[in-house]
Amino acid sequence: MAKKKGLKILYDCDACPAYCCSYARIIVEDKDIARLAKYFGISRKEARRKFTKKGHEPGERILRHRRDDHYGTACRFLDRETRQCTIYKARPGICGDYPGLRKCGYYDFLKFERMLQEDDEFVPTAYNP
Repeated sequence: MAKKKGLKILYDCDACPAYCCSYARIIVEDKDIARLAKYFGISRKEARRKFTKKGHEPGERILRHRRDDHYGTACRFLDRETRQCTIYKARPGICGDYPGLRKCGYYDFLKFERMLQEDDEFVPTAYNP
């Protein structure tokens, strides 16, 4: 596992079905929009229109979602098969910083549920299609 600030990380994003990508408010900053524009070779204005929408707070921009079988909706850049980010090198800063701690509460919950269910692939969700 990787280390963050010299401490061992106690979660494994590769073993998670990308729960954080289902958060309704994945906030993006102007620098994130600029990075997406550069990554896709489009203008900042086009990247803002195509990839983000207004958030709840004044001036807030959040990533657009699309349908997801596990969580109802998830970030538009999540690969639904691999559960990996399709723009990893250009992902918003908030994504790279998450969860910001040595531990991830969802990962701990996921490990516990998988142990109880005796199923290493189990994905706990309240979403019912």
